[in-house]
Amino acid sequence: MISGSACCLATAIIFTAGLDLPKWTGDMEQGVSGDGSHIDVVGLGRACRKPIVTAVHGITFTVGIELALGGDIVIAADNCRFSQLEPKRGIMATGGATIRFVERGGWGNAMYHLLTSDEFNAEEAKRIGLVQEIVPLGRQLTRAIEIAEVIATGAPLAVQATKASSRRFVQEGYAAAVAALGPTQKALFATEDVKEGVQSFVERRAAKFQGR
Repeated sequence: MISGSACCLATAIIFTAGLDLPKWTGDMEQGVSGDGSHIDVVGLGRACRKPIVTAVHGITFTVGIELALGGDIVIAADNCRFSQLEPKRGIMATGGATIRFVERGGWGNAMYHLLTSDEFNAEEAKRIGLVQEIVPLGRQLTRAIEIAEVIATGAPLAVQATKASSRRFVQEGYAAAVAALGPTQKALFATEDVKEGVQSFVERRAAKFQGR
């Protein structure tokens, strides 16, 4: 968590080669999707209202991709190796990949990688929109923190409202997203942060938002 702000960070040492399948067969036999726990780490149900910046490097297979796509912005080291290889194990991805690949990469790109179960690199992941930036190995977490800190300079309520508006469009459609614009903006204008934002503009200084 970046102090005093609206942003979260996720990272891991090599990210992951995927689930230990023998330990998850029970959940899969029962039709449990996501990560099988009460914590929705892949954001298929109640997603985090704060932006999530994820840093990955090395092997990032199966649920590793789904964890990354459960957030909002992905920074990849240049040595990343991605693969959604579930069909080669007789199963399909159930942590969001079948949805988010299409959402971010388009139908053709999604089907290409989901159905072939191929391994692809960071450049390909960026080309199809799964990754937003590629950095040299060892710089991925630093860069993710830098982006989170930039987001943290915004008014927390406004940042969260921005993410919520975009998620509403994806989940509920164009009309619902448009209908919520006015009421949301009205609510934001009633906050102290708007007054601070206007005053900082007038005074030509950085705003000091309080999240209220």
